[in-house]
Amino acid sequence: MDLPVMPPVKPMLAKPIAKIPTGRLYEPKWDGFRSIIFRDGDEVEIGSRNERPMTRYFPEVVEAVKANFPDRAVIDGEIVVADTARNTLDFEALQQRIHPAVSRVTLLAEQTPASFIAFDLLAVGDEDLTERPFSERRARLEQALASAAPPVHITPLTDDHERAQQWFEQFEGAGLDGLIAKQPDEVYQPDKRVMAKIKHERTCDCVVAGYRVHKSGPDAIGSLLLGLHDERGTLASVGVIGAFPMAVRRELFVEMQPLVTDFEGHPWNWAAHLQGERTPRKNEVSRWNAGKDLSFVPLRPERVVEVRYDYMEGVRFRHTAQFVRWRPDRDPESCTYEQLERPVSFDLADVLGVQDS
Repeated sequence: MDLPVMPPVKPMLAKPIAKIPTGRLYEPKWDGFRSIIFRDGDEVEIGSRNERPMTRYFPEVVEAVKANFPDRAVIDGEIVVADTARNTLDFEALQQRIHPAVSRVTLLAEQTPASFIAFDLLAVGDEDLTERPFSERRARLEQALASAAPPVHITPLTDDHERAQQWFEQFEGAGLDGLIAKQPDEVYQPDKRVMAKIKHERTCDCVVAGYRVHKSGPDAIGSLLLGLHDERGTLASVGVIGAFPMAVRRELFVEMQPLVTDFEGHPWNWAAHLQGERTPRKNEVSRWNAGKDLSFVPLRPERVVEVRYDYMEGVRFRHTAQFVRWRPDRDPESCTYEQLERPVSFDLADVLGVQDS
């Protein structure tokens, strides 16, 4: 491979802001794997945010790149998987694509095929475009992928602030993550937070039903496991909170000890997995880090905590929730899915069909 921009390249990043700024170019924020794809003839490499190649996990994307990219190009974008039944993004299915077995990778490429959403052109032919303004790179991207067909797409773009606000409100229903705002004249700066991202932010009250110990030792809380009651009254696992100072982690450990119980009679008894319930497993390791212990200590589900989250993916928080405050005034049984704001359904195909302004 011999390109004017060679792998590995760290992608340009975005810093969070509270409101949609004016005077920018706006794109939907896709919820997938950030990927810079390098093509030099028959050679294709899919880079990731941590600079580790993901080429072997997405053979169908490699073939799509060969069919749709210019012969020599470097394009920044996002790999996503769509739930075709719900017409929305499916991040959980995307996570399952990272698998060590070739046979499994091949099967998943057929069962849950991925798409590539392009949003920046770093190089084409012998030209390095990283020092060119974004507005020029975007125009060249549209030229480079003018005849591209699914599963390769160009992300929608607008300079209309009002339209961007509509996208922010509507596209969440298709599984998107908010908005990205870019300066028209910004050059490409790898690993620098020069773009802006605007994400949804909400709060809800959850039941604390377990904890995981911190990696530093057995006397500190790593994360608290959160639950919400579904329409049957069953406590479902919805996610965790874990961003605590070390002193607070140790205080929480002491505070939680009177609530420690055993698995018998606990709503997240590991045996519930056999009945198809969505609960944390009694003994589990991370699919991303084989050495990371995900086993947990069960607690009597009596404490309620208010948390901040961006959005739900199915019945769980898409990202780690953030602690807001304890709610001693709330009854754990009152913590249900009914309190959650439901985004208006929006077809993913309609997002991809939006015309640039």
